[in-house]
This record gives sequence, C-alpha cells and structure tokens, in this order.
Amino acid sequence: MYTTRPAEFTYHRPASLDEAVALLAELEDARPLAGGHSLLPAMKLRLSTPAALVDLASIPGLAGIERDDDGLRIGALATHAAVARSEAVRAECPALAEAAALIGDRQVRNRGTIGGSLAHADPGADYPTVVKALGATMTAVGRGGSREIAAEDFFTGLFTTSLEPGELVTSVRVPAVQGAAYVKHKHPASGYAVVGVAAAVSLEGGACTRAIIIVGGVTGMPVAASAAAAALEGTPGSEEAIAAAGARVPEALAGAIGDTYASAAYRTHLASVLARRALAVAFERAV
Repeated sequence: MYTTRPAEFTYHRPASLDEAVALLAELEDARPLAGGHSLLPAMKLRLSTPAALVDLASIPGLAGIERDDDGLRIGALATHAAVARSEAVRAECPALAEAAALIGDRQVRNRGTIGGSLAHADPGADYPTVVKALGATMTAVGRGGSREIAAEDFFTGLFTTSLEPGELVTSVRVPAVQGAAYVKHKHPASGYAVVGVAAAVSLEGGACTRAIIIVGGVTGMPVAASAAAAALEGTPGSEEAIAAAGARVPEALAGAIGDTYASAAYRTHLASVLARRALAVAFERAV
C-alpha cells in the first residue's frame, strides 16, 4: 500500500566525526544524514528503510570553504547555496559555482550538501559530472582511517560509489581551473540534469594541450567522452574543431538511458549539442 510515512528508525546526532564513524560502524543498517533531500523522500516512499539515521549536522568543521595551495577545499556539509555564492569558488573555479547555482530550487540549494550529493551519486545530479571534469579528489573517513579518492575512481555505477560501508565523505579538494564550464538541460519538474556536460581545457601557445569532456544524465554515471576530447588537442578551439569534437561525443554513450521525458536517442543528441556549448565557454575562459 502507498505510504508517505517512513518505516521506524532510531535517530542519532553525534557531536564529533569520530562519534559518527563509530555509530555507523556499530549500528546495524545505519545511514548518514546530511541535507536529506534524497534520503528522506526515499524513506517516505519505503524505497529505503534504514534502521538508524546518523545526522551529521552537529559535527563541527565540515561546512567550510577555503583556498589551499592546490585550489579549494570544500567541506562535505557545505550547502549548494554556500558553494554558489562563495567568492573563493567563483574566483578559483567558476564552473563549480555556476553548477551549484543550477541545482534544484532555492530550498534545495539552502539545505542540500555537496558531500551528500556526491555520496548519493544520482545519475541526474550536477556535482558528479563537474568534479570529474575538474579532477577533484574526495576525502573519506571510516573506521580504517582517512583516504583520498580521485573523482574518476569515486563513481562506480548507478547510485554507487567506491565508498566502503561506514565511510563518510568529509571534504572535496578541487583544483583551481579557469578554462572550464558546465551546461545542462534540466528536467522542468525536478531540476535534475536530463543531460549535463562539463568541459575543461588547457591552452599553450594558442593551442589546446588537454581537454576533458564529461557527460552526465545519459548513462548510469558520468562518463568521459575521451575520443571527442582527444580530437581537440593541437587545435585552437575553433568553431569547426569544437563542432567536430561534439559530433564524436555519442561514441562514449553506449547504454544511454531513456524515460517518458527524454528517450535515449534524444539524450545522446542533446549531449553533443551541450558539449559544443560547454567547450565554447571553456575555451573562451582559458584564453
């Protein structure tokens, strides 16, 4: 029978990271709670029925945004709104700030967190696509200690990541990247990306030395359009070169998904269009 009330669970609100990690290890079928925008609706529909929730909101030091030697360190509990308005993010990595501003609506942006979004790994989420293009690194903490996970290794499939049971994302390190952009076509009801494309390029002597194109929303996890990106190397990022690269994006999208809003073929075509737009902005910023 349809219900909007979650199954019974116990609620825990640890005051420290160590306490949270211990609770997740000791409690049976426990889930961490950050912003809750994905977990709580799933619980109300009984699609997720954890026996315990470990609320991370009272843990100090997990919401800061600061510059470091390599770019930015963003705490896992930083909200989308905080990322979008951060002067440091806008200065060091404008594509990330712009992506955060495109997430959901104002209520979602003021409550949802970057760490929660990354750990949830929704194929229609914006951050996974962007952080993979930017070469970000996630810091995860569990009973075994702390470890760094590159974005390219973090996402492993539909709603799945390389996090071990009981591990928490505590921060995201993002390199300072100017020559990058993110463009998406959002679902009119949810705001999720029907297709989202992040592009990052490097120039030397007026020629492209490195390009990255990551496509989200089309397959179970963000994928790199490697052949399309390689086609840009050595070019000046001209309109013709960008168009040629965009035409090769579908080569990376085998297994494209479709639904009642957008077919697999439509998503694949849209990925090519959005890749050209993202690349145009990325090259413009890289100059």
